[in-house]
Amino acid sequence: MHASGHAGPESAPNQHIFNLKYAPHFGMFRHSAGEDLLDQLQFMADRGFTAMEDNGMKGREVAMQEKIASKMANLGLEMGVFVAHTIYWTEPNLTSGDQEKLDQFLKEIRESVEVARRVNAKWMTVVPGFVDLRQDPGYQTSNVVNALRKASDILEPHGLVMVLEPLNFRDHPGLFLKTVPQSYEICRAVDSPSCKILDDLYHMQIQEGNLIPNIDRAWDEIAYFQTGDNPGRKEPTTGEINYLNVFKHIHEKGFTGIVGMEHGNSIAGKEGEEALIKAYVSVDQF
Repeated sequence: MHASGHAGPESAPNQHIFNLKYAPHFGMFRHSAGEDLLDQLQFMADRGFTAMEDNGMKGREVAMQEKIASKMANLGLEMGVFVAHTIYWTEPNLTSGDQEKLDQFLKEIRESVEVARRVNAKWMTVVPGFVDLRQDPGYQTSNVVNALRKASDILEPHGLVMVLEPLNFRDHPGLFLKTVPQSYEICRAVDSPSCKILDDLYHMQIQEGNLIPNIDRAWDEIAYFQTGDNPGRKEPTTGEINYLNVFKHIHEKGFTGIVGMEHGNSIAGKEGEEALIKAYVSVDQF
């Protein structure tokens, strides 16, 4: 792999041993590592990252999924989330109670089981979709809980976990799942180890703030975090979130899961990629 050069004498001694499993995604280091996905994985590992997430993993060719999984296993990289199903951004699906939409969702969850096994993934992202303006919120919640219970029945025998992601009103107006407390209520109702919360701190800073208290209240149902500073959705230290304190807090609480780096780079090119790595080192000093 061309990227093996990145493990040369000039960078190896500077490799930071991260306290948490921060997970970059494909494309985040393409100026440094090149376009080849396996070279990008090599670069991530060379720079001290121990996980990787890929929202689009399900859409990749099976042969590429297998190559990625093999390379990650060789590098000791843990697989983070991929998106498990079709997300309905503008029309109701799970909120509606519509049987056809439910059947489609469950079919896609079954397909995701195969993908997860192939790429050694444990977590997959689920977004319940758009609100149903013609139904009372209580009925919508009941429909969503019903769908998630059926999905949990599919996932539980495999030890897999769907993580529900609440999204903010500004970037994604009209979606059903908006907050951590709402996600907590739904997970408690589903009552399955296969249905947990993905707390994307960028989304939740916009939607509700109060990040650390909500982490504490919902702790038992949170299985995964994602990051991105606000405003801008770039790396930590570029906005208003005190990521050093947040990361220190979840580390001290014993979080051993993955923290997905679901954001852009604030500076273009190789220089920006180095700046991003430095930013994560700076907020990991605890």
